[in-house]
Amino acid sequence: MSTITFDSLKLSDKLKSAGFTADQAETVVRVIAEAQDELVTNRGLDSALAPLKTDMAVLKTEVSQIKWMLGFVIGGVIAILARLLST
Repeated sequence: MSTITFDSLKLSDKLKSAGFTADQAETVVRVIAEAQDELVTNRGLDSALAPLKTDMAVLKTEVSQIKWMLGFVIGGVIAILARLLST
């Protein structure tokens, strides 16, 4: 997954010029960097979901086939029961 990049040195310098201490500025920059590592981009999400979409399409096909087979089985059972009950 691709990440969003930012200039951590520039941000740290801006925070220091706004009155943050060096430790505070470094902590803020570190927290932002850690938060960005956990972000998911659209492209990364799409690539992660592609295999799942394929699997779901396969499952839908299999469920459809099972429905047809179940219909034939039920039809066969009904035909057998009708034959047995008619004698």
